[in-house]
Amino acid sequence: MSDEENVVWKGKSNQLINFWPFLICLLIVGLFVGGAFLNPFIAVGAVIPLAYAFWVWLTTRCRVYELTNERMRVYSGVLNQEIDEVELYRVKDTKILRPIWLRIFGLSSVELDTSDRALPKLELEAVSNGRELRENIRKYVEITRDKKRVREVDFEAGEDGEMDLM
Repeated sequence: MSDEENVVWKGKSNQLINFWPFLICLLIVGLFVGGAFLNPFIAVGAVIPLAYAFWVWLTTRCRVYELTNERMRVYSGVLNQEIDEVELYRVKDTKILRPIWLRIFGLSSVELDTSDRALPKLELEAVSNGRELRENIRKYVEITRDKKRVREVDFEAGEDGEMDLM
């Protein structure tokens, strides 16, 4: 097995997650444009919801998910980029979320439960091929755990306050 880290999957959230902000901005722009018949300067107010819609679109566009054979990275930020990483051996559980409005468009969200303190829950929102991505994550989690000889163990406090191994 190679010690080199390779990108297995790279993707972005679909803009469909911004449906409601876009719709509300469109309605507000319509009100400003409709009010322009009374006073042409009112139409200038339409710039604010348009700028907000553009910012929402841009932040979603700049969020990139990257799965390597060792970790999951999330690049986010428009002006200042932030890179969050979760080592795959820290992933405790995966869940796939497929609400009807995402299924219609062939999208799903993948949620990772991790033991990482900085990023205990990581959601990859509205990605295509969510089932395939989840299976890849599960596969590389097991490979990474075997390679690093790491096991995830949960402890839970019992009624008497003693720690029980789960």
